[in-house]
Amino acid sequence: MMRTAIDVAHLHVQFGAFRAITDLSLTIGYGEVHAIIGPNGAGKTTLLDVISGLTRPRSGTVVLDGTQDLAHQTDTAIARAGVRRKFQKPSVFMALTVAENLDIGAGAARSPARIAEIAELIGLSDRLPRLAGTLAHGQKQWLEIGMVLAASPRVLMLDEPVAGLTDAETERTADLVRHLRAPDRAIVVVEHDMDFVERIADRVTVLHEGRTLFEGTMADARRDQRVIDVYLGR
Repeated sequence: MMRTAIDVAHLHVQFGAFRAITDLSLTIGYGEVHAIIGPNGAGKTTLLDVISGLTRPRSGTVVLDGTQDLAHQTDTAIARAGVRRKFQKPSVFMALTVAENLDIGAGAARSPARIAEIAELIGLSDRLPRLAGTLAHGQKQWLEIGMVLAASPRVLMLDEPVAGLTDAETERTADLVRHLRAPDRAIVVVEHDMDFVERIADRVTVLHEGRTLFEGTMADARRDQRVIDVYLGR
């Protein structure tokens, strides 16, 4: 039976008169890659913002490991609890080397062995002395994933990890995400590339207007008429 990493219950998020998320409940399990998909404005990024502490919900809970409610904690406290996020646009330190970026990501867990291990995992072992600003777009995406991984997170959130990538870079990123699946790690992916989602995701949640429209496999989502009407058909 899947062990729950994040349990979101009756989440409400409102910005002025706009309801971004309405009574949203879902679970994210250890050992799985869970994709959050849906049209623009569905609440996907807002959900990641709440989980990572950047947005405070109006009500509801976001419980880590069945014990710790993250809904009103700071982003720093949430990161220390083991919840880490890679944002859509790479935010690496361009004037530092790849090795220095990974060292910053590792924080207290830093060591030469750890840096070498992560660099090998993300395919940048031969780029360690290079300035991050000289990397290709896809390599910057992988470097930021590496920076997040270096801290050994329990929950890894990836926001549009293949945006702007070539087909070859997208396939390599899919291989990386599949390789990162582990019994003690939950991976959450927000992405618009449905072929990529189908290659990596064990489960998908389709959001529409801040609510859950569908949850299941990507193959079943493609056959669901509601999902076709509000998202895939577009």
